[in-house]
Amino acid sequence: MTVTIYDVAREANVSMATVSRVVNGNQNVKPATRKKVLDVIERLEYRPNAVARGLASKKTTSVGVIIPDISNNLNAELARGIEDIATMYRYNIILANSDQNEEKELTLLDTMLGKQVDGIVMMSDEVTANIQRAVDACSVPIVLAGSISLTEKVASVNIDYYTATYEAIQLFIEHGHKRIAFVSGPLKHTVNGQQKLQAYLDVLQKAGIERDDSLIVAGRDAYDDGLEGWETLSKLENPPTAIFVGNDELAMGLVHGMQDSGKQVPEDIEVISFGNSKLARMVRPQLTSVVLPLYDIGAVAMRLLTKYMNKEDVEEQKVILPHRIEMRDSTRK
Repeated sequence: MTVTIYDVAREANVSMATVSRVVNGNQNVKPATRKKVLDVIERLEYRPNAVARGLASKKTTSVGVIIPDISNNLNAELARGIEDIATMYRYNIILANSDQNEEKELTLLDTMLGKQVDGIVMMSDEVTANIQRAVDACSVPIVLAGSISLTEKVASVNIDYYTATYEAIQLFIEHGHKRIAFVSGPLKHTVNGQQKLQAYLDVLQKAGIERDDSLIVAGRDAYDDGLEGWETLSKLENPPTAIFVGNDELAMGLVHGMQDSGKQVPEDIEVISFGNSKLARMVRPQLTSVVLPLYDIGAVAMRLLTKYMNKEDVEEQKVILPHRIEMRDSTRK
């Protein structure tokens, strides 16, 4: 049978209040009594009930983390940043995959609240109007990690996706390219459609390069979509000489597709990806990539959430972390 606080109190011959004080680290307990209670806890293998403790203190020291897919390399790095800071501040993580499905995201928000979490870190490629309403109405603090909300009400941690993309396309122009392709995941996702694509179009316009929609390829974010993206671009009468790719996995597929068709990177086509995950260093040639500091985004988002949960002063609700372009072998020196 499950050992309860009553069993510990009886065995140690103390009150349940004394056991509770020992479990919660209250120093107002005599050393001898503390040792006696801890010995009984160890012998009986007592594990405090976090839910019961939460009902008493109105805190469960649990945090919900909702991400699209933990198997994705990018999400895994972000989740590690969240977990490390949560551990530092003694919070437990309840992790859930949303599969980037609006209905599932709404269900998970309700589920997290039902588990009495003290706060939620959420990553969503598209914060829809329905998600935004649910977030705004949430009874606990929420921080978006690597996601952009439709309103200014919710805290978030990101980089400047527009400027980062602008700088990458500008690098191609400085290398003399005029046929520059843009390959990304779904454009309905806020970062892709409203930040990266807009930056791409603005750079071209400023450089006097005419827009060509045949050079804009949007689909999903997976490796196979990169292969298909190259197949589409390679069939153009005037194919691109440089390609900006929305994430590293897509870029890996594109590079392999180019190589399979006899093209050399960067001699024939230069490539810049977005993310700088481990994949950018695993492919050959290694990818020049916009650095998306995923671990830092997760860590800062979790730290920001602890401030809200503990009612600390928050100087900046919208945190923008620095970015850079890591030069490797998929672009000319």
